[in-house]
Amino acid sequence: MIRNLLLVALGGALGSVGRYLVSRWMTGTFPWGTLTVNLLGSLLIGLLTGLVAKGSLSPEMKLLLVTGFCGGFTTFSTFANESFSMMKAGDVLMMALYIGGSVAIGILAVYVGLQIAR
Repeated sequence: MIRNLLLVALGGALGSVGRYLVSRWMTGTFPWGTLTVNLLGSLLIGLLTGLVAKGSLSPEMKLLLVTGFCGGFTTFSTFANESFSMMKAGDVLMMALYIGGSVAIGILAVYVGLQIAR
């Protein structure tokens, strides 16, 4: 268990540093850094999940790269992967509720947090 936690922590730290560097590199009035990280993270989690499914990556590498790195790089990649899994399973209504609820309630939560901080 400790080894697994260390793999996730190491991957998460590397992913977070990667996210920071991309965001620092891509600046401007539009959040290009965030968009880039979200899209790259989604591509990467799809690739890695496919490699895990084929048996090309060990469970330890999945913890390091999928859970750790992708989780630290962007949680959007996990959100996209989970949404796709629901769609692939034919659970389109649940996928729509998950996507719509996450976006709408997430925006509402930001607003509530800002109001609490006032």
